Amino acid sequence: MLTIALLAEFGISAVVFGVVALSTFILIVAVYFNYLVRCNNLVNEAFSGIDVQLKRRHELIPNLVECVKGYTAFERSLLKDVVTARSSGATPADMAGLNAKENELTANLTKLFAISEAYPELKADTIFLQLSAQLVEVEETIQYSRRYFNGAVRDLNIAIESFPSNLVANWFQFTTKDYFEVESVQERDTPTVDVQAPS
Repeated sequence: MLTIALLAEFGISAVVFGVVALSTFILIVAVYFNYLVRCNNLVNEAFSGIDVQLKRRHELIPNLVECVKGYTAFERSLLKDVVTARSSGATPADMAGLNAKENELTANLTKLFAISEAYPELKADTIFLQLSAQLVEVEETIQYSRRYFNGAVRDLNIAIESFPSNLVANWFQFTTKDYFEVESVQERDTPTVDVQAPS
């Protein structure tokens, strides 16, 4: 009788322990899953902020090019490069493609501003000054957005690569994200440009 009672008590204890262990496991998985979802959503939100600023940047460039075109001696090939870099096909599907495309545009804008130094009339043009100021404002906003996005990506990547959240990330197929590494016009070194000032 005593043995049966002990076995019954042991069986009940084992079931209770099993239920508690399973509940704890499910709770831990749910907590890590929700954290990964939160991190992923922050990355998506941060990228939408970058995307808005990149669109603003791209909308300013045609006006800037039109303003500069008025100065007949200005380097036409550079204007063509800026326009080509701005409109080079559809938006890249991956971050590496986006980084390359935007860095090419940044390099061409840097050259444009460096060459504009040789044109005092252009530097004094009110519209050029307004467009330049707007572009600088957009560039600064892109840099703030870049820092926020890269911080969100860092947190997500750490969660995906750290134990035990990496197990949950693998089960639910969370993947690491790439950083947004586009430089601003102000961050680039001023290129050496050999330009003859208009006579």
